[in-house]
Amino acid sequence: MPDFLLVLFLFNLSLFLLHEMDAIRRSEWKLFMVLKDMEDDKAYRYFTWIHLPMYTIILSLLFSSYQTVTFWVLDIFFIIHTVLHFFFEKHPRNEFKNGFSRSLIYPMGIIALIHLIFLII
Repeated sequence: MPDFLLVLFLFNLSLFLLHEMDAIRRSEWKLFMVLKDMEDDKAYRYFTWIHLPMYTIILSLLFSSYQTVTFWVLDIFFIIHTVLHFFFEKHPRNEFKNGFSRSLIYPMGIIALIHLIFLII
């Protein structure tokens, strides 16, 4: 993979990680069926701990021999993630309705789409 595409992917992964930090600040667990009815402190802990295996899987795939597949899968995940945030814009518990949060979420989907197109061609 050319260096530019790798840097583009890593930039996008960094946007995702920043978004997940923002998600904790904005109590994103209130949008999930299982966690929304829990006490905030307990839901926060579950939501945070769920990220450990997710990050471990992402990072282990990046360092594996399946890098190209990982780029495809994560690009598709970033696109779907962005689309879901778009559809949840009107949700009453959505606290991502600000410029900062949107500046992390929406470019992530656009960059993933661009990255995916460059992987294909």
